[in-house]
Amino acid sequence: MPPESLRCKECKTPYPLEARFVCERCFGPLEIAYGSLDADPAELRRRIHGGPRSLWRYADFLPVAAPPPPALEAGFTPLLRADRLAEKLRLEEVWIKNDAANPTHSFKDRVVSVALARARELGFDTLACASTGNLANAVAAHAAAAGLHAYVFIPADLEEQKVLATGVYSPRVVAVDGTYDDVNRLCTELSSEHDWAFANINMRPYYAEGSKTLAFETAEQLSFTLPDRVVCPIASGSLFTKLARGFEEWLSAGLVGGEMPVFCGAQATGCSPVAIAFGEGHDFCRPVKPDTIAKSLAIGNPADGSYALDLARRTGGTIEAVSDEEIVAGIHLLATTTGIFTETAGGVTIAVLKQLAERGEIDRSERVVAYITGDGLKTLDCVRDSFSTWQIEPSVESFERVAGELAVPA
Repeated sequence: MPPESLRCKECKTPYPLEARFVCERCFGPLEIAYGSLDADPAELRRRIHGGPRSLWRYADFLPVAAPPPPALEAGFTPLLRADRLAEKLRLEEVWIKNDAANPTHSFKDRVVSVALARARELGFDTLACASTGNLANAVAAHAAAAGLHAYVFIPADLEEQKVLATGVYSPRVVAVDGTYDDVNRLCTELSSEHDWAFANINMRPYYAEGSKTLAFETAEQLSFTLPDRVVCPIASGSLFTKLARGFEEWLSAGLVGGEMPVFCGAQATGCSPVAIAFGEGHDFCRPVKPDTIAKSLAIGNPADGSYALDLARRTGGTIEAVSDEEIVAGIHLLATTTGIFTETAGGVTIAVLKQLAERGEIDRSERVVAYITGDGLKTLDCVRDSFSTWQIEPSVESFERVAGELAVPA
């Protein structure tokens, strides 16, 4: 599907394939408009199977002229059947798409790979972003690998682990006193003042397309079939909606059959503008001030919130919110049943999955895929006091004194 133009999602006005992100007529967001495919499903599958073990195996569906030279290769992360988690939830088939297994340990490697490839085609030599942490990691790392300059703008209260995992690549790190929404507003202004490729601003139409590859991989790893239901975290709403676009594109191309999955979105109660709007029956999201341990989801004014609402409703899904305590419990539930340590965003996803299962909203026979978007080593503080340790002398006698406390319950 060759990219033909940018197109406004609201008024459909076309624009050249440049570094721009908003419609000049109605101020709607821009997205990629593709031409028709020149291959049948069998030929497309051959191309995919013959492609690299990265997201570039899906180059036919991405907005770049050609895949870039290998550097940090994102994608092709595990889809794991989580039978012990399913048993705990009294479900039959639960899968975990573990996108923490990317180069900088989050799904942001996907979107940055596509944004960077297009930025280089457009002649940029500097990559920048506004970030809640994971995007900062990815922009810094991919820019370093490609030999580009990098500027990352983050909230000043970001988790230390994410700041350290950004600074190691030597970008220019700018900490802003304010929320992510304040950072994003600043970067939107800066994008008109500096000739930089802001991954999630003037490069956003290209950047967002990287999220589709999570849907492509899910379908391919399920032997070119679709799940019945997906559970996915919502920050801006872009990942949530682009997953749907990926499934829709493969349905249209004849690569998969059946119906669209039911889409369930997950937010933290301390920053849940989309969940609130869903619950109140609104078609738009009122901005909120974030207050949650799930800082990677702490976007109080989500750009794609209205589109996420529409997607959940038209697929028969829902958008739910969970407390910080439930988030930590979700992290532990995933860890103790699958061995996967997720950051707080994944804790939100698993907590919402648990909530839906306990309410009986998921049929036992459904095939459910939950998306884990980042590694738990990025948010260590949230589990720091959630378990116990026993300190002993290096002797059998010292161990025996605490052995009763250490006994595993039957």
